[in-house]
Amino acid sequence: MSPIIRYSFSLLAVCVLFVGCSPNETPMLKETPRLVFKTEHGIQALSNVTAFVHACTPRDAMTPGAERAAQWLKEKLIANGLPNATIQTFKDKTPLGEQAFHNVEAIIPGQSQKTILLLSHFDTKSGISPRFQGANDSGSSTGLLLELARLIAVSGTPRHTLQIAFLDGEECKIDFGAQDGLHGSRHLANKLRQEKREVVAVIVMDMIGDRDLHIQLPHNSTGALRACALRAADTTGDRTHIGLYDGVILDDHQPFLDAGFPAVDLIDFNYGNAPGENNFWHTPKDTLDKLSAESLAITGRIVLEMINQL
Repeated sequence: MSPIIRYSFSLLAVCVLFVGCSPNETPMLKETPRLVFKTEHGIQALSNVTAFVHACTPRDAMTPGAERAAQWLKEKLIANGLPNATIQTFKDKTPLGEQAFHNVEAIIPGQSQKTILLLSHFDTKSGISPRFQGANDSGSSTGLLLELARLIAVSGTPRHTLQIAFLDGEECKIDFGAQDGLHGSRHLANKLRQEKREVVAVIVMDMIGDRDLHIQLPHNSTGALRACALRAADTTGDRTHIGLYDGVILDDHQPFLDAGFPAVDLIDFNYGNAPGENNFWHTPKDTLDKLSAESLAITGRIVLEMINQL
């Protein structure tokens, strides 16, 4: 994930707390089963992370490893009941010249053409080590998204269409800018804008596997979706694990905001050996032993409850 531009976490109540999830229901839509993320789903999500990290390390963007990871994710989605999974390969300008990137996308058709996007990046920061796992950043959200996609796909036709995307090229090579970092999200956001898609919500997950989970909702997220995430956590009993952050985080939700879509980032940027520390991030210490199935289950519960309420 990307660096924080300014950092001052706050749990102060703001007016956004009193805004509910956007009432996007259409009267003609049929009642849909309530989506529930259980403990066993968190265990499976952690199993997904472990399999992904073992099979797809290294996976830096603009390398054969990233292309192999994209193929692995596509095959996993198809095996999990999403036969329309595809790899969207595109080229983009980078500090190293024009390079190829590989987003993995799948659609779960809903009763409505309105779309909810669930996103994770799958690439890792380059230059850390030849066997850098990136277990939390980006393995945790990738493993969780695989399980969320499987669960939604087998739960009947959802109210709104769900688009699942694993994004390539989130990490910058040198320094974040128009041609460095956020390649996959920028490409997908532009494509959706050109298609004039009606997007209800873009939900980005990043670094959500830390054993000491405290999800932060950055200020540069859509207010109604920040409120929706907090309401969802109240409903699932996970409110102590999520709060507002009054700073700005540059992550894959930003290109969607720039394109005019409602978006929110669910991220825990305190990832270290002590409260408030982040000294495991982008280091060889970002390994599988730092992750928790319960943290994945907490995030999964919140995300599915957000979908229930949207």
